[in-house]
Amino acid sequence: MLERGKLDRGILEIVDTESLVPEGHLLRKIDAAVDFNRIYEMVESLYSEDNGRPSIDPVVLFKMVLIQHLYGLPSLRRTAEEVYLNNAYRWFLGYTLREETPHFSTVSYNFRHRFTEETVDKVFAWILEEVAEAGYLSPKVIYVDGTHIKANANIKKQVKEEIPSASKRYAKELMEEVNADREAHGKKPFEEDEPPRPPKKKRDNTSKKKQERRKKEAKKRKSVRSVTDPDSGLFVKGEHKRQFAYEAHTACDDNGFVVETVVTPGNVHDSVAFDDVYDKVTGSFPEVETVVADSAYKTPHICKKVFDDGRVLSTAYKRPQTMKGGHEWWKYVYDEYYDCILCPEYQPLEYSTTNRDGYREYKSDPKICEGCPTRHLCTHSKDCVKTVQRHIWKDYEELADDIRYTPEYQELYKRRKETIERVFADAKEKHAMRYTQYRGLTQVSNWVRLKFAAMNLKKPATWLWMEKLDPFVLILLWPIYARNPVYARRVDRISRQAEASALLADAFWAPQPTLIPMRRATSSIPCPSGTRRLFPATSFSRFSPTWLLFMATVIP
Repeated sequence: MLERGKLDRGILEIVDTESLVPEGHLLRKIDAAVDFNRIYEMVESLYSEDNGRPSIDPVVLFKMVLIQHLYGLPSLRRTAEEVYLNNAYRWFLGYTLREETPHFSTVSYNFRHRFTEETVDKVFAWILEEVAEAGYLSPKVIYVDGTHIKANANIKKQVKEEIPSASKRYAKELMEEVNADREAHGKKPFEEDEPPRPPKKKRDNTSKKKQERRKKEAKKRKSVRSVTDPDSGLFVKGEHKRQFAYEAHTACDDNGFVVETVVTPGNVHDSVAFDDVYDKVTGSFPEVETVVADSAYKTPHICKKVFDDGRVLSTAYKRPQTMKGGHEWWKYVYDEYYDCILCPEYQPLEYSTTNRDGYREYKSDPKICEGCPTRHLCTHSKDCVKTVQRHIWKDYEELADDIRYTPEYQELYKRRKETIERVFADAKEKHAMRYTQYRGLTQVSNWVRLKFAAMNLKKPATWLWMEKLDPFVLILLWPIYARNPVYARRVDRISRQAEASALLADAFWAPQPTLIPMRRATSSIPCPSGTRRLFPATSFSRFSPTWLLFMATVIP
């Protein structure tokens, strides 16, 4: 038996650095896909030409951070160790086997004090430009959602404090429309500086034991701030463990490329951060036509904002909050002509007022409700008054409900699990975005944007590399090849030559293959009359129509 002992470790060899990196390595694909010299233009103003010692190449610093996010390394310290030991990383950075690689503290210092948020935004936008130039970016439909990231904060180190409620961005617009609605109904408009009246104190017939329990729960719900990381927010959802976290509100296109992300504390609701994400996306990509989001974004303000811009909001069903065991919500019908609401017993609820939150209040006649046989299913009010609220922007929300039944937008909403949900899954499972070791909103925001930038760069680099592969390798990758939008012209060529290929195949002995429909991603490609848009599912024989279709694709 041949044994390899310690004596073999001291052998001197002449090694070519280029040969140590496999041909299909991810870093080779990325190096061939983009020109990193663009980074010099972005950071030129941050360096001095005639002062101080020579600095480390900024491209090297960004490449090290890129390696960290590509391979899901938890910290820069670990990244520096891997770069020192890994030959592929050294080749990507341009270092020889005996050269000293940058220390992790150098990289950390530059990204804390030199490279600002503006620099990171430029790098993020530059990678999106590269994706767009390659033809992979498709921002006509964007998918919006948020995911939580566990913060680097001890849950036991916290303080309870009163945090004033933040004012809504659309508060001025809402107040103007509320006052206009009140004047239209003969009501006195609200004054902007006038404080809201405290609600009337209602009698509470609950037991003392129950009241004490409610007080304890209210104390628990008091605003909590972390001492370790004050910028983070307490995140509690369902049965999840209480923890301090951040939330990355993200928008991606139909091909899964992240086009924008905004990081907020973990206790900020998705609908609150929507305005920032939406404004940035539409500012960079005015060609956006449809916004796809879940039911958390189905609010009157968001619906109005999207539809007023001439775009479409495709969202999910949101269960209305009704009394348990009472009438269904749809039994209360709004009559637009008479401006009233009809109850299940066909009695009108007249307009009462419009509150500061933008809700019109419709109240019933207590004399009629007192003798109603289904009053126990409608209200438990001792005054025998049923109150129904309707937002002044409710029409926009109903428009989103109508769109939900359209087959086109139903298909778009189903794409959420393949786009934005897949982005979050990949980011957490493959790129270590489940938790962060950074503290502060600025550092976490830069960390998230660089991580999504690395993910955006990984996909087009792989696709561009596939175009250079041997045609026989593409046989195994045909489903991915056919779904890719960049290859639309080649897929179109298949449909044009399908009939001709079938005629040629009749002259040979090979049987006809089984044909299955092509995926939805290529359904918008024009198809000539008399031909079907199909791709083969059988094995590639020598003279089969499948082989002829494949050759028609790879041969220009």
